[in-house]
Amino acid sequence: MNLVQLKIEKLVYGGDGLARMPADEGGHGKRVFIPFALRGEKVEGQLSEDKPGFVRATLDRIVEPSPYRVQARCPYFMHCGGCHYQHSSYEHQLEIKASILKENLRRIAKLDLKPELQIHPSQAWNYRNRTRLRVRAEPQFALGYNRFGSRQLEPIAECPISSPLINRAIQATWSLGRQGRMHAAIREIEFFADASDSRLLLEVYIENSIEKIRAQALAEELRTSLPAVTGVALFPTPQRRAAYKTDAPVLASAGATALEYQTAKTKYRVSAGSFFQTNRSLIDELIAVVTAGRSGRTALDLFAGVGLFSVVLADAFHRVVAVESSSQALTDLECNLPGNANAIPAAVESYLTRVGGKAAADLIVVDPPRAGLGHKVVAHLITLRAPRLTYVSCDPATLARDLVPLHAAGYNVEQAHLVDLFPQTFHLESVLHLVKDG
Repeated sequence: MNLVQLKIEKLVYGGDGLARMPADEGGHGKRVFIPFALRGEKVEGQLSEDKPGFVRATLDRIVEPSPYRVQARCPYFMHCGGCHYQHSSYEHQLEIKASILKENLRRIAKLDLKPELQIHPSQAWNYRNRTRLRVRAEPQFALGYNRFGSRQLEPIAECPISSPLINRAIQATWSLGRQGRMHAAIREIEFFADASDSRLLLEVYIENSIEKIRAQALAEELRTSLPAVTGVALFPTPQRRAAYKTDAPVLASAGATALEYQTAKTKYRVSAGSFFQTNRSLIDELIAVVTAGRSGRTALDLFAGVGLFSVVLADAFHRVVAVESSSQALTDLECNLPGNANAIPAAVESYLTRVGGKAAADLIVVDPPRAGLGHKVVAHLITLRAPRLTYVSCDPATLARDLVPLHAAGYNVEQAHLVDLFPQTFHLESVLHLVKDG
């Protein structure tokens, strides 16, 4: 492929820089997407993929660097697929994400934010309380992430965005592997640290052909061989990676199968297999952004998980209804909720179809997966006519798509927040408080 020189116009959601090829005979240069570049930089890249509407390129050389370019802290950056922005100062990362969020709202929802976007920065390093790594036991042990743009394993000995305890566990896992003590059936390990970074819960994903007695022995071995591990749960390896936890059965366990996670306002039981926010430095701030100043008779929390928002909302509302479909998270939700809150075991669309517009609520909180709400759920929400709706989003494009019908139904943005739960990556979390006209 040819080497081309490009001027980066901006960064787009997904981490790539956007540039344009020289204009063709029709006067329009193809868009070029190139990773690890920054706005305003002049770079050289190798064209790697030519599609009808765009071109992809790999970065070869920085000709004119951005003033925001910094030396990446991690030795695996640009090889490991976990991070995308380590070449940028953290302050500039926040500017990039704010610009991308606003652009998606403007382009897809035709919405210019009236209120100022409030930005909530994170601890830039060692912020993750949950890290999931691939394992290869044979022919030579390796532990790591997917290689950038590939399904191949990129071995890593440390992860600077993971907590100190998780990094110690990564080192200990390498030690076990080099000693030949990691079973060949293990495919992935997820390390989950509590709020004090003093205890670990392991989710281990294995080939489910392993006999039950051997699975139990493996769980016991990992519990006693790795530092600060209070419990291990073994799950079958899923057929495909999902954004959220699945309801896979626990094949074997050793020790506690749940952690107690302490926050500023309360504590949560979080079981192996349940989803919980991964940024240990911003959990309290995220809760406050979503719940502070909200009160009334009834709050409806959709996609409630283990009750991150429901538990706190119950202090300010007479009644809270928390809807969750995952059986694993539901068990935790029922344990975490106080007496004036009800856990509803249902998919959100099924629940809203069943109540048929009759669920009166002063506040609705939605925290959907990356796919967003979708038109059916949005249509149901509109019929409820709640005066306030808070949308917690991890994908600006699906957020913007869902806002189109909500805005048409009279919901306007009262507050907009960018809560940076994922420093060094392109992922961004936003919280929009919507108020209904009339």
